[in-house]
Amino acid sequence: MFTVNQHKKRIVLLFLGVLLFFLLNISLGSVIIPIQEIVKGILGITMEKDTWEIILFNFRLPKAITAILVGIGLAVSGLLMQTLFRNPLAGPYVLGLSSGASLGVAFVILGASILPVSISSIFTSAYGITFAAALGSFLVLLAVVLVATKLKNTMAILIVGLMFSSFSSAVVGVFTYFSTAEQLQKYTFWSLGSIANLSWNQVGILSIFVSIGTIGSLWIIKPLNALLLGENYAKSIGLNFTKTRFIIIAITSILAGSITAFVGPIAFIGLAVPHIAKLLFKTSNHFVLFLATLLLGACIMLVCDSIAQLPGSDLTLPINAITSLFGAPIVIWLLVRKRNHQIL
Repeated sequence: MFTVNQHKKRIVLLFLGVLLFFLLNISLGSVIIPIQEIVKGILGITMEKDTWEIILFNFRLPKAITAILVGIGLAVSGLLMQTLFRNPLAGPYVLGLSSGASLGVAFVILGASILPVSISSIFTSAYGITFAAALGSFLVLLAVVLVATKLKNTMAILIVGLMFSSFSSAVVGVFTYFSTAEQLQKYTFWSLGSIANLSWNQVGILSIFVSIGTIGSLWIIKPLNALLLGENYAKSIGLNFTKTRFIIIAITSILAGSITAFVGPIAFIGLAVPHIAKLLFKTSNHFVLFLATLLLGACIMLVCDSIAQLPGSDLTLPINAITSLFGAPIVIWLLVRKRNHQIL
């Protein structure tokens, strides 16, 4: 176990890592921008080239901020789900929110052919797809919350979430069967995830949702620590378990639902980052884990996006593929290296 000072040092190092990878992420791409020029631009000083300034403020900066928001939101929601269900395989999409979003997007993209052209063009726009994904996530959340009020068993809620996922996947499969190649291609691109297409307005809206979810998570740190010892223990010390469970589900839904709506489903981050934090910090204290998970999520998402950009090339790889290819081996290596360490 590490001391408090050791934890503080590691948290500071992670914070510095976020700043470093943030600058590198903005610097790298098809056009390499020197870091000193980036700093000048952020500070409001005129950059050496006008094109660098356009690239920085119109493309690179909103994308890097989106990567940080996505990393924070998915990592924190993954930590909440793993603590609530006491299951190392639980992630931010375990409640079926991603499947709900996918179903909403499938309706507007794959089902657009049954609508008039004037209406379908509105629904298949960037804002239309975002709204459909958000609505799909919200409807699944509403159904899960209604079920949660009737069920006392937390694991039963997990099963309900999986059933919603199966149902949504089945409906998407039916839409897929009757869709054109163009519709399938558009839906596939959405499902691969992308953090590169958000405007400053969309980044602002997403940051509000992520901020609400993150602050809400910080508010329930003590109940999360109590839940580690089991539902019965939590109740014995006076914790209102039903209320706490509802708050955790609501926070996870806000974080995972909003992120999926804006950037599509992003794999690995929510599932694996909490494990990496536990293995690196060797603690079950959720105050430490919360900060570590938050910063690690931002770091890893920035690194994955930098790799996806293929520096020096015009090509950009799907972010979903990179998060899984880059992250899964790291988790396996850490688990093998710390094979005697309990991750929950």
